[in-house]
Formats: sequence, structure tokens, C-alpha cells
Amino acid sequence: MRRRKPHHHVYVVELSKDVLNEPRFRKCNPGYINGKPCVYVGMTGLDPDVRFDKHKAGIQANRFVTQYGLRLLPDLYEGFNPMGYEEAVDREIEMGIDLRSAGFGVWQA
Repeated sequence: MRRRKPHHHVYVVELSKDVLNEPRFRKCNPGYINGKPCVYVGMTGLDPDVRFDKHKAGIQANRFVTQYGLRLLPDLYEGFNPMGYEEAVDREIEMGIDLRSAGFGVWQA
């Protein structure tokens, strides 16, 4: 069996600060530092730009990205992509932990 080349990506979407009005978002981010970005961290087998467009169009979308997503933040993830599926799963979790510990507001599906 031929192995596919790595094609999974982690990605980070900047969310509008209005997401802070969502009780579920606030509850998941007790260490949020005022003024830091709010973000959604995800993983996809698609190009991150295509995935972001799908979120915004409501296709297999996270509600917070559909409603509050502003733009991708490629500086936070481009150096990691592409990668295999298992690595992407782990990297998505690690990125969420790292950003949250830096005071960001983070949402992960």
C-alpha cells in the first residue's frame, strides 16, 4: 500500500472580541488576559484557506468561527504544515494549550 504524503494542517482563526460575550467561551478561558487575541484552533485535511471559507459559509462549521471569525493567523501555524493526521491531532491540542497559557482566549471543537 502506498502511503499518502502528509496533507493535514493545523490552523488558527482570529475571532472578534465579541466572542467574549459568549458564556461558554468565557467559561473555557478562565485565564484569559484582557487585550490578548481570541482564536479558534482547528485541524483539517484541506488547505486552511478553503477550510476557513467553509466555516464562514456554514459548511461543517464551528458556530464561533461562522459568527466571529475574522481572518486566519498563518504566522501561528504555517511552519508546522503539512503533516500526517496523528501529528496534526497532537499539534492542534498543543497549540491550544500553548496559546491558552499565553493568555489567549481559545476555542477548539
